[in-house]
Amino acid sequence: MLLGISGSLRKEATNRKLLRIAARLYGGPFTEADLRLPLYDGDLESESGIPPAVETLAAQVAQAEAVILATPEYNQSLSGVMKNALDWISRTPGTPWLGKPVAIMSAAAGRAGGARATYALRLAMAPFRPRFSSGPEVLLAASSGQFDPTGDLTNERALKTLGEAMETLRREARG
Repeated sequence: MLLGISGSLRKEATNRKLLRIAARLYGGPFTEADLRLPLYDGDLESESGIPPAVETLAAQVAQAEAVILATPEYNQSLSGVMKNALDWISRTPGTPWLGKPVAIMSAAAGRAGGARATYALRLAMAPFRPRFSSGPEVLLAASSGQFDPTGDLTNERALKTLGEAMETLRREARG
């Protein structure tokens, strides 16, 4: 199973659209994670333990053959939603990310396509020791104009790069 994690909560966010297209290109079963989690709070964790939604997310990561992370770029970094999810997962038992094949991508409004966000996300993921996919890098600039009304990617060059990235991730995940 391929797991997709979008750093944007909006139903029609361009990163969620990008994830869905990537999943189609990857092939096979796909699950999109739900990041509607409480803000990480050590007091909440002490009083109530790990929230069930976080336990579910950590289990999905552990069970996935590969994970795609798609983050918008907010103020030159990854989204708070994505960082919060990573912080919560880090508090769960085990090491769900260890050795997990992970592809990082971004659909962003700016002309750099979220390059700074993907760099920040890679830094935030480094302590978990996943196997970052060897590429190619998927950075979709001016993302709001890159999809048709049905959610399909209209930029052929970006679609080709995304296909190559998913082919690489699939090969890395399946050995």
